[in-house]
Amino acid sequence: MHLKPSFAMIVAASLAVAVSASETSASPRRFKIPRTEVSGFPPPRLDPAKVAVGERLFLETRFSQYFFALAKGDVNAALASGDSVVEKSVTTGAPLPGPFAGFAINCRACHLVNEHFAAGHGNRTYADYARRSPVPAREDGITLTPRNAPVMVNAAVPREGALFLHHDGEFVGAADLAKATLTGRNFGWLPGEQATALRHVVRIIREDDGRGPLAREFGGFSYREMFLGTNTALGEEGKRFRLPEELRLDVMRATDGEVFDATANLLAAYMDSLKFSRDESWEYDSSPYDAFLETNQFPRKVDAGGTERYYNRHLTDLFASARDLHFVEGTNGVVPPAPGRFKTLKQAFRFGTQELAGARVFFGRGNCVACHPAPNFTDFKFHNTGATQEEYDALHGKGAFAKLKVPGLAQRNKDFDRWLPATAKHPKARGPFLDIPVADKPGRADLGLWNVFANPDHPRSQDTLRELLNGEDGRASDAELLPRTIALFKTPSLRALAFSHPYMHNGSKDTVEDVARFYIRTSALARAGRLRNAAPELREVRLRDEDVGPLVAFLNSLNEDYE
Repeated sequence: MHLKPSFAMIVAASLAVAVSASETSASPRRFKIPRTEVSGFPPPRLDPAKVAVGERLFLETRFSQYFFALAKGDVNAALASGDSVVEKSVTTGAPLPGPFAGFAINCRACHLVNEHFAAGHGNRTYADYARRSPVPAREDGITLTPRNAPVMVNAAVPREGALFLHHDGEFVGAADLAKATLTGRNFGWLPGEQATALRHVVRIIREDDGRGPLAREFGGFSYREMFLGTNTALGEEGKRFRLPEELRLDVMRATDGEVFDATANLLAAYMDSLKFSRDESWEYDSSPYDAFLETNQFPRKVDAGGTERYYNRHLTDLFASARDLHFVEGTNGVVPPAPGRFKTLKQAFRFGTQELAGARVFFGRGNCVACHPAPNFTDFKFHNTGATQEEYDALHGKGAFAKLKVPGLAQRNKDFDRWLPATAKHPKARGPFLDIPVADKPGRADLGLWNVFANPDHPRSQDTLRELLNGEDGRASDAELLPRTIALFKTPSLRALAFSHPYMHNGSKDTVEDVARFYIRTSALARAGRLRNAAPELREVRLRDEDVGPLVAFLNSLNEDYE
């Protein structure tokens, strides 16, 4: 039993938009979701209804401000032309044809999976290819987000600590993230337009006629029928979309707020379903690393009642001292691919002497495990690795970031519009520290968690953030804690890195080797006291040039055939 994301198991192919040059009303544009199977593998299971309906909402392009502006009140209108932001998929090189060209932006446009696999660009773990993700053009002149799209697979996996989403921990739940996205700048809505955006989303749910190109790929039902979820609404042919009773809603009788909440909860259910493969014992099972652990009877998860810290200490001892180990070559423990190969990756399925040497660096002098503990390979916390400083100093000169004036708590919150990012309550706020640094404007930078912590417009996350930042130090005040948040970003998982480049929150690193060499540089800066607000763990990173090759081999052994 493999608990891969069910949508990936069903689709396993690109979602493409076929638009004929001679298109007429008799040959409408279509969302085409090919269903393909991999030879030798069991047929894919169907999604639970809440995930299937959530998937449709995830793909919906009509929630965007662009559609709102051009549809002229008809939620079922077919647009004469699509938003330019989805015409191409931005990459670190040449752009690729946009899978939603002819339509408008949706969640999937920035959280791709296999849209470009057939063109030789590999799968994605619900991330994009951009250094910074494009957003629809509006009057504010913004066309890029300050960061790239975070990986969504495993984003909501159970953990020891609190749940934080986005690079800066702005959201404490997937439903909150969904609401902010549907009414936010990524969908083209300006700060201050949230109320209009909410009403627009609700109208689509209520008035959708089930005849659109996306609806036809989901049984041809309207959202009204899907949300109602009864036998009368869906019939026998729609039983796989029949929501559990607690998620059903009569959208025609419910309030706008109730409809919006229900929409966000179904999107959250879909996002929660996106996980890397595990077996029936809830142990990761599809990477060479996982196969090596199983082959050598190393523990693959934290024992019940145990702690992540103890588990990783145990793994560290095993990697350092175990002898007569059995290496893995050419099989993934499910169905063997071509000898020594993955099905979708151009690398050998191997955990050998080089990978073992890399594991000893990772769990040993590299100190990587301090922030990327197994089995998830992230602590889900926040650290300053030096990415912000490196980018800023490259533009403004060595030592410039250390001299950047950052206000304290009282000054920052007293003048919200000057220092903090725009929100519905403060639509005119300028947010200089949630911005892309540029050479001719030295006051712009991205300070990560600094924008969220003790920000009165983000009340839901404050208690958990305060507890996390205090750690074992006691009860420091918010004013004392705020400087410790400068340039902190959430630790990403290291699983399936082959599917999420470019790396770092600003997409500044193209390869895993680039990241390894980055840590050699920034750890040296941290030890020398020349990295502003450096993560304490960084000072203990003792990587050498000769460690890079084995470490990269080990990190590649965490890849799996994510489809």
